[in-house]
Amino acid sequence: MTDADFHTLDGEEPTAEFDHVIVENDDAPDECALFPHEASEEELSTAWIAAYDDSFVALESMR
Repeated sequence: MTDADFHTLDGEEPTAEFDHVIVENDDAPDECALFPHEASEEELSTAWIAAYDDSFVALESMR
């Protein structure tokens, strides 16, 4: 698990920090789960977003 990078508009303070974990599945697409950095164990059961395999693009291709 690593701290995720976050970006803000000029002059704005960040409103939240997120962590992520990559889940490598043998029989299904890999997953990336994003969740609040300081989430409690209880919050982690509901406060996450998952993205799958081809949902990702290289950051450089979006700039």
